Amino acid sequence: MHALWQSAGLPVDALAHLTLTGADPALPSSFAVGSAAQFSFAAAALAAAEIGHLRNGLRQQVRVNMRHAALECSTRFTIDGVAPNVWDKLAGLYACKTGWVRLHTNFAHHRDGVLRLLGLPEGPQTERAAVEQALANWDAVAFEQAATDAGMVVAALRSFDEWDAHPQAAAIAAQPLVAIERIGDAPPLPLSPLAQTSRPLSGVRVLDLTRILAGPFCGRTLAAYGADVMLVNSPHLPNIDAIADTSRGKLSAFADLRTEAGRDGLRGVLREAHVFVQGYRPGSLAALGFAPEAIAQLRPGIVMVSLSAYGETGPWAGKRGFDSLVQTATGFNHAEAQAAGVAQPRALPMQILDIASGALMAFGAQAALLRQQREGGSWHVRVSLARTGLWLRELGRVTDGFNAPVADFTGAMETSVSGWGELSAIRHAAEFSHTPAGYARPSMPPGSHPLVWPDR
Repeated sequence: MHALWQSAGLPVDALAHLTLTGADPALPSSFAVGSAAQFSFAAAALAAAEIGHLRNGLRQQVRVNMRHAALECSTRFTIDGVAPNVWDKLAGLYACKTGWVRLHTNFAHHRDGVLRLLGLPEGPQTERAAVEQALANWDAVAFEQAATDAGMVVAALRSFDEWDAHPQAAAIAAQPLVAIERIGDAPPLPLSPLAQTSRPLSGVRVLDLTRILAGPFCGRTLAAYGADVMLVNSPHLPNIDAIADTSRGKLSAFADLRTEAGRDGLRGVLREAHVFVQGYRPGSLAALGFAPEAIAQLRPGIVMVSLSAYGETGPWAGKRGFDSLVQTATGFNHAEAQAAGVAQPRALPMQILDIASGALMAFGAQAALLRQQREGGSWHVRVSLARTGLWLRELGRVTDGFNAPVADFTGAMETSVSGWGELSAIRHAAEFSHTPAGYARPSMPPGSHPLVWPDR
């Protein structure tokens, strides 16, 4: 925790106001997934407390329980008492002629692209057995490459040794866990004075152009600390059911960036934002006129936060990826199976690369905000799922990690109204001594709000 905090240039004396409780194993795993959850959450929460201290002089105590943080990473929720099915029936691991591959088919275009590549009928009628039979004729790495060439998302299973020999692993190891780079000159954008009863990020405006889990979790975390977070979706892109959970505390608007009107609308709210978070593939937003440098010119003093799957340098810099695929490609599924003594690859017990990366994005955003307040400038924060995975490896292995107690969500859930129905989801794990974290706005479907900031 000390190393993570200092890596962002934050004052060491703030760590005296942080209490961490609990120990691994928090959930069944040979990896320190509980520690990764706790440290990343604690860094984000303590950075929020630092911003609050800067604004009103109040020094808050922050407390994070490891078990609660690990449970929050499980992203469990229900709508009107019903838990959604978060995985498509074809998603998961498959044995090939040589090796294994993992498919991500939660979006119809990804599912149909893989089926097309396998010569199978596109659509939801194709069954898993047909995919198993078709993949039995492929080499895993060859299918991974063929899918990548076709713009699909597939990962071949690798051991740690095999991944460490890959050139992308070397590129990732050379990157910081949370990169914070000054990308332009600007005066400080002073935040308004803060009442001691207000949450630390009250009045901070955050544009959230993210999907799936990591980026949306970043925005939700900042909303829990008081920020005005506006989730901006494209009306033509699909979302996953978890958006009901990750949209807690957010405004939710549409902008079609394929049109000039949509781009103008985004520019309008960007000119009044403090933070711009995006999780699209490297280069995607730049092609639409929203490269980091262009954003810094449009809004001098902005803090931009970018998420990628495999980093922004190296042969896989532009490669699409999701938590489950990165786990497979970088060795975790193989190592977890070895530790469990089973032949079939084994996933980590939650999407820890996604959720820890989201918390680290929130941490980096706030660390950059603190620097912006003190020295001005425009800033770019970068986090990648694969680099977070390397950090998880560096945290070490857990002896008898599969003997963790059964997950008990009693006392960790909270219920609220939402645009989808009654939402029961996990309460945020970070506790503040004076201004509790929480969500002032209900979770609402995409496009529920206009693309304008509300009056403060």
